[in-house]
Amino acid sequence: MALPSIQRLTLLAEAHIRGLAHVLCDCVHGGASVSFMEPLSIERAEAFWRDVAAAVARGERALLVAQDASDEIVGTVQLVLAQPENQPHRADVAKMLVHRRVRRQGLAAALMRAIEREAVFEAKSLLVLDTVTGGDAERLYERLGWQRCGVIPGYALWPNGGLCATTVFFKTLATP
Repeated sequence: MALPSIQRLTLLAEAHIRGLAHVLCDCVHGGASVSFMEPLSIERAEAFWRDVAAAVARGERALLVAQDASDEIVGTVQLVLAQPENQPHRADVAKMLVHRRVRRQGLAAALMRAIEREAVFEAKSLLVLDTVTGGDAERLYERLGWQRCGVIPGYALWPNGGLCATTVFFKTLATP
């Protein structure tokens, strides 16, 4: 089976907002600790993506989406480009989300490789991210060459409550 196509969006249509909201809701309802608590309504998820769309339009974020053969959005990842003036060389990777029905097919790794290419295009030489300690994403980042900084216990909540630890990673990129 071929991987979904990955592209960078610079303007988000309502169809993109709806598709991204469905992916976010699926991840949260599946237990992912990605800043939202249950129950997450589709309206709340759409509002989040409208805020992201505004940041993309201002050039503060790069947004990649993965779409399947029927053009349904099944994954996404962001690059937070807006950083303090003494950190123009770095960006944060955020909200790497893959719909549960397409997991374990290589899409998350493809999204991460694509966001690293976008970072190089944006002249970023240092990326940072955080993820739930002990989760599948943590193992993925290690396989992709990310360096673990450490673990912060009790950093966030699971969507249904209860504290979870977060692992912080960085990756240095070669830029032209």
